[in-house]
Amino acid sequence: MIKKLVLSLSLLCSGLLADAQTTVLNIKAAGEQTVSKHIYGHFSEHLGRCIYDGFWVDENSAIPNKGRIRLDVVEALKKIKVPNLRWPGGCFADEYHWRDGIGPRNQRPKMINTNWGGVTEDNSFGTHEFLELCQMLNCEPYIAGNVGSGTVEEMAKWVEYLNFDGTSPMTAIRKQNGMEKPWKVSFWGVGNESWGCGGNMTPEYYSDLYRRYATYARDYAGAPLKRIASGANADDYRWTETCMKNIGAGRMWGLTLHYYTLPTGNWKSKGSATQFDEEQYFNTMKNCLRMEEIVTKHSAIMDRYDPKKKVALIVDEWGIWTDVEPGTNPGFLYQQNSLRDALIAGTTLNIFNNHSDRVRMANLAQTVNVLQAVILTEKDKMVLTPTYHVFDLYKVHMDAKYLPISFSSPDYTLGDKKIPSLNVSASQDSTGAIHISLVNLDPKHKISLDTELGELKWKTVSGQILTSAKLTDVNSFTEANKVHITKFSGAKKSGNNLKVELPAQSVVVLELK
Repeated sequence: MIKKLVLSLSLLCSGLLADAQTTVLNIKAAGEQTVSKHIYGHFSEHLGRCIYDGFWVDENSAIPNKGRIRLDVVEALKKIKVPNLRWPGGCFADEYHWRDGIGPRNQRPKMINTNWGGVTEDNSFGTHEFLELCQMLNCEPYIAGNVGSGTVEEMAKWVEYLNFDGTSPMTAIRKQNGMEKPWKVSFWGVGNESWGCGGNMTPEYYSDLYRRYATYARDYAGAPLKRIASGANADDYRWTETCMKNIGAGRMWGLTLHYYTLPTGNWKSKGSATQFDEEQYFNTMKNCLRMEEIVTKHSAIMDRYDPKKKVALIVDEWGIWTDVEPGTNPGFLYQQNSLRDALIAGTTLNIFNNHSDRVRMANLAQTVNVLQAVILTEKDKMVLTPTYHVFDLYKVHMDAKYLPISFSSPDYTLGDKKIPSLNVSASQDSTGAIHISLVNLDPKHKISLDTELGELKWKTVSGQILTSAKLTDVNSFTEANKVHITKFSGAKKSGNNLKVELPAQSVVVLELK
């Protein structure tokens, strides 16, 4: 157990020795606060090639699969210990009627995906297939229920179908469809983006509607629900205020928040995933860092109504959103994934870790072939993106005890603009090992850290790093391993001090034992 850890951190940018900054990091004893593994969740919507041609292959595909679920994708996600998976949307969820996706596949009705590309889906991937995928991943399902175009009865019966272990019309249908025992799904979203594609509602109307839907989404024996209210878009603090006031802390397990990083800040022309200069990189990272302000302000509102922090703030859609790759369907949201995106992922996850008293669940958008995907596929080929490697590095924080960190960051400057170049989070796992994740956003200057470890007695330090020569570097189907994790040799023990040379544009995770 750490009693108290005081770290003296010297930060100096290469070429700026005269401007060296010294700060003190106070890391207190690990208390009750835990970095929930569910912060590292993912999101898979019926959108583009995420489900169909991502997880789900053709019936006669030669790609190794189990019941049409693609096995190389499953194994890759198991490696990063995906804790939960959100489905079926997104905007798609509020037009999805679950009974169309059960029973014999050749008898399921087709539907038009009006939100994403206007394509026709055959509903071959439905409730049973999704829950089979979650069992293969050993993760918890997070289902978004249809409030926008559905009914209270429809949602109530879906919960019954999933969770009731008794005799009823829904359980009879479930057993007829091959599932004797209930899945006991815990995470349940009551609508999605109800302020927009989920119904264009006011917060007052939605909060009343939530209470009605949540009432009939029953807790069955051995299957208590974690009911999740559809929360705010970015900095819509009035939405959070209204939901906390009208719904109340006792009626919901969590309240969502959606925030996307746009390189340009303009939804009509978001910017390229791979063709950008330093000015657009700077603006992208500035927009990414807004997550700190947005989470802080929503949390403060929640604190007024819920000082004991019983309601989780769930950032169940986050990531960078760029223009689609040239020549692809604009409704499929397919984008490449660069080192810049890895820096966004590391920074955002550090923010969530540091707010883990309130942020207890999050979902990157999206898992495969959509937005800031961790995996890209092309026929039988599969690529792990730079963002995937950040999740691989950061999995050491899952369910570890949070260690509060405070420090002053040097500035990353571009012209007359500046943002903090360094962000950090730390945790202590069940073996006592400490993990420190560091991100240097400055693309030109390293950061030198000279850290006095005070009372902590440690013997070894090791680390891993993710970086590349260019911010625009990507992993492609012709060069799948260009951006990858390597051993980090820039940390060493000097007496009881930790000295680190943190390279420019890098993500580093250190382990102290």
